[in-house]
Amino acid sequence: MNEHDPASRIALALDVADLDLAKRLIAATREHVGVFKVGLELFTAAGPAAVETVAASGARCFLDLKLHDIPATMGRAVAQAASMGAAFLTVHAAAGPESLREARDRAGSTKLLAVTVLTSLDEAALKAIGMTGGPSGAVERLASLAWQAGLRGFVSSAQECADLRHLLGPEAFLVTPGIRPAGSGAGDQKRVTTPKRAIEAGADLLVVGRPIRDAADPRKAAADIANQVRAALSR
Repeated sequence: MNEHDPASRIALALDVADLDLAKRLIAATREHVGVFKVGLELFTAAGPAAVETVAASGARCFLDLKLHDIPATMGRAVAQAASMGAAFLTVHAAAGPESLREARDRAGSTKLLAVTVLTSLDEAALKAIGMTGGPSGAVERLASLAWQAGLRGFVSSAQECADLRHLLGPEAFLVTPGIRPAGSGAGDQKRVTTPKRAIEAGADLLVVGRPIRDAADPRKAAADIANQVRAALSR
């Protein structure tokens, strides 16, 4: 990854159920986007063909399956994802140390990203599922667990990113979903931020979905976000 190239710092979430639509989004934005995220919706609809489509564009594929299972199943699923050529693959840190170690051992060259706390969860939602201390404390606990299991990639909101960078240091690869250009709505996500603030917090990769996907002109929307990232990197 060229850390000074805005495109390499942007992951477009292909949150659609139609592979042809995903192809059109890739073609429209590829100039400004270096990573495309294949999530549960598209992967359920199209399977490995979605990963192959991203690879054919010359971009890196971020396979966002958020695996959370027993160690043996996690290991085998990670191995399958790695065999498809995914550059990144998400696993839930809450799967626990043994599952995370098994995933690490089967990942090959695929970079595992430990999901800490979803950006749709706030303190009240965490309390409802039995997690105390708010998002910040939960993120740090889960990231530390995954770090001890040997993972070096982490997903959190940008609101926790600066603290994670301080906690884990420069070796950590930090991914921030919930990126919204200034003036955008938050939608169903609770902990969102702008590209500028995410870069300033130490994020390596910014995940953008609706602001590009749902734009009247996705190419222009991607270019605008790339320009915001470029400006933040130049500071």
